[in-house]
Amino acid sequence: MRARLREAFRQTFGSDAHTVVRAPGRVNLIGEHTDYNDGFVLPMAIDRAVWIALRPRSDRQVRVRSLDLGGTGTFALDDLERGGEGWSEYLKGVAWSLREDGLPLRGWEGVVTGDVPVGAGLSSSAALELATARAFQAVSGFGWDAVRMAQLSQRAENDWVGMKCGIMDQLISAAGQAGHALLIDCRSLELTPVPLPRGTAVVVLDTSTRRGLVDSAYNERRRQCEEAARFFGVSALRDVTFEQFQAQAGRLSEVTRKRAQHVISENRRTLEAAEAMRRGDADRLGRLMNESHLSLRDDFEVSSEALDAMADCAQAIDGCYGARMTGAGFGGCAVALVAEEKAQTFVDHVTSCYQRSSGHTPSIYVCQATEGAAVVD
Repeated sequence: MRARLREAFRQTFGSDAHTVVRAPGRVNLIGEHTDYNDGFVLPMAIDRAVWIALRPRSDRQVRVRSLDLGGTGTFALDDLERGGEGWSEYLKGVAWSLREDGLPLRGWEGVVTGDVPVGAGLSSSAALELATARAFQAVSGFGWDAVRMAQLSQRAENDWVGMKCGIMDQLISAAGQAGHALLIDCRSLELTPVPLPRGTAVVVLDTSTRRGLVDSAYNERRRQCEEAARFFGVSALRDVTFEQFQAQAGRLSEVTRKRAQHVISENRRTLEAAEAMRRGDADRLGRLMNESHLSLRDDFEVSSEALDAMADCAQAIDGCYGARMTGAGFGGCAVALVAEEKAQTFVDHVTSCYQRSSGHTPSIYVCQATEGAAVVD
């Protein structure tokens, strides 16, 4: 990837790049739609990433060519304007957010590529945002603070792109740790590394179905959660215990009750999952993942026929501890925890099962937990 990117830079700009940066995508093991409710999530940064080769410019222009999505995005740091829905809006949004925070920015030119599938629920947008933030940091010289850069990248997606996502995607892309998932408290932003159970592998199961997240029901679900929090008189559903919910659930509308039930129970499952991982209890972690999928399917209603088919196939195969949809839903990926020695057999069997049940050809890959955004060259 790095050699291809450097060669593309030479062809585009006529000389060598000064710097290469990388920011990973992520898969969330458990804790879905809890981040914007100030709750708990348990993602890991994966060995699929967005890469940018770049060099500084003497003016305050940014010019970036995409090898994967086509075209070149060009904008002036002193004249940032929203210009549509293309990939370069994410770069402009990050520039705007960094500038609004008072950071000094320098122009640069670069080439971007990556192998995080777009629209699969593996956070390709956050990877692009954090790679962009790393690029600006590399040429502008300001300090790198992973949590701050995640917050500024989140603001770019919320306020520039218009996707009201929580902090999870940007934070794991900024602060991931090799060999570990991160238990993230989305209120305090406390990060606790949690090791994967020994002898297990994390397998990403791409259904080959896609959704347009900004236009999906994501923002609607967020409004429904806010309505439930107002009912309980709290700032976020994170503050409602399951006992409190059960005592008051009958007073909620059916839809609001179901949304709240998912978030409150998912927070509890996520904390239990982190504890199971600390004990190396893959069986318990897998059962919690299965329960999470059912909750997302039935209470939060963000699964799909393809995601359900994938989860059903995975859960039925020997060596799979548990599987669930991952990401915002409505398409994209599932994730499975599998016995390491059975990972390849699992991949073969789940591919055949899913093809038979859905008619789609999946993309399936075993993932490693990697470091967060970094200058790599």
